[in-house]
Amino acid sequence: MATRWHTIEPVTTGVQLVENLPGVRIEALPVFGDARGTLHELFRVDETPAGFQPLMACTSWTSPGITRGPHEHVGQDDYFTFAGPSAFLVALWDARPGGKGGEEAWLLKTGEPFPSRIYIPHGVVHAYRNVGEKPGLVVTVANVLFRGPGRKGPVDEIRHELNPSSPFQFEQFQTL
Repeated sequence: MATRWHTIEPVTTGVQLVENLPGVRIEALPVFGDARGTLHELFRVDETPAGFQPLMACTSWTSPGITRGPHEHVGQDDYFTFAGPSAFLVALWDARPGGKGGEEAWLLKTGEPFPSRIYIPHGVVHAYRNVGEKPGLVVTVANVLFRGPGRKGPVDEIRHELNPSSPFQFEQFQTL
């Protein structure tokens, strides 16, 4: 099965909803600068998607050339911030009931050249690759606790990257 890929243009101002991918939204990251440097707004309660109630936040550094995912969550919604200091490609597939699964996918360039926040509801498979030349920072704000209260439960993650026959494949893209 060949995947039909859609390119999402970088968002430089405001909010963009992704056509045919309900609930996914891409926001230009608000960056405010002065003589001291810059301030990046990771999230604001008055701007988060309706119904999203963040419970935790974490960061990850991804080395150049490394891909995280594709994976999806059963109940966790992710609100990612890609601010740099590297460039990323993000891939999205709709695995929810009625979605196109691996038949249709969306690809977005983000990070240092186009800093953004991306809201991904549960059931949307996602992956990202650092396509820059230096390690890149990603901030994730989620509506569930990692491994539940006290970190005693299972991880809410279906890791498609561990299944070589998964329809969610991202490896053919090295750049956009």
